[in-house]
Amino acid sequence: MASPRLETYCCPNRDAATQLVMSFQPEVFCGVCIGSASVSVLLTVLQLLPKKGQILRKMPKASSSSTILLLISVCDILGGLGVIFRSGVWLGFPGFIANISVANVTDMWPSAFCVGSAMWIQLLYSAGFWWLFCYAVDSYLVVRRSAGLSTIVLYHMMAWGLAVLLCVEGVALLYYPSLSSCEKGLEHAIPHYITTYAPLLLVLVVNPILFRRTVSAVASLLKGRQGIYTENERRLGTEIQMRFFKIMLVFIVCWSSNIVNESLLFYLEMQPDINEMPLKNIRSAALITWIIMGILNPMQGFLFTLAFYGWTGCRVDLKWQKREIPWESMSSSTVGENAYPSPVNYQTNLHDPKKLSTTDSQQTDEAISMLSEGNTSGDDRITRSSPIYQGW
Repeated sequence: MASPRLETYCCPNRDAATQLVMSFQPEVFCGVCIGSASVSVLLTVLQLLPKKGQILRKMPKASSSSTILLLISVCDILGGLGVIFRSGVWLGFPGFIANISVANVTDMWPSAFCVGSAMWIQLLYSAGFWWLFCYAVDSYLVVRRSAGLSTIVLYHMMAWGLAVLLCVEGVALLYYPSLSSCEKGLEHAIPHYITTYAPLLLVLVVNPILFRRTVSAVASLLKGRQGIYTENERRLGTEIQMRFFKIMLVFIVCWSSNIVNESLLFYLEMQPDINEMPLKNIRSAALITWIIMGILNPMQGFLFTLAFYGWTGCRVDLKWQKREIPWESMSSSTVGENAYPSPVNYQTNLHDPKKLSTTDSQQTDEAISMLSEGNTSGDDRITRSSPIYQGW
């Protein structure tokens, strides 16, 4: 799981709310985290491996969407491996972890492990949040024809740079003046929680707006392509809309428990004594959502692959050979040799409206193809009959 409480626990003078959740059935909690993360990592890798008999779509080289989707999955896999390693050490070496509870200046390895593993998990999942935000931005720029190969460099700088910057800044403020003598108090820990949850809240608030605008722009592109809005194009637009909906649904399901849990723990921290009887229900709710976080956070990787690609099957093909795209021969036999237009020379065809119209149509096809790439859950009849794909 990914929670700023992991870093807070590394301080010997941790707050009572953090002590409450971290000391609640640690063996059960670590076992739940290992089980959920292991299942998610294995199924995510299985989803990404090439499959026997799988139909591959020929996508434009300038597409950055597939790269972003792959990087999101990589972040989830590496974050899940961090959860497995951290929880495994907690289960296998309880005496080693017990040294974190006291300020031990002679043996810094338990504290170093606590900080290092917590930062690794937090950094990878935070980077995944930034990449998900970049995916929403890229989808919008694609339909506006403002994205290309150069934008992926900016995405790398933003995603990795901001993730590292916020993580280091938050941890530095939390462990000031030193790890063995962290300042105690809610006000001191607030900057750390803000830097942790800022990218999560950004995705929750901004991504739905960008996805909605992208879907509207896709509908306009499909309508303006030939002046009509056919059933195939309507179904393709619906498929893209459903893909965005699934992505946000997975994100909300996996991370809403974190927001609820953190709100409950902050409320407990503001009380004079969190062990008072009237607070029993709030303590129980905080502990329940804590266990839910251990289950849902690591499962994001596998659930995202389902949202991105659908279920790709279990028949893995490790030959990595180039496979034929069936509808290429079908398109060439039905629409003739002109089904695959050659690159357009903009200088020589500057005053040719017919060729410019063809170029605009190709750009529209590229934009729609980038948004729907990797999605194998759609109807093959749409892909084979729609003019959007016949140009590939």
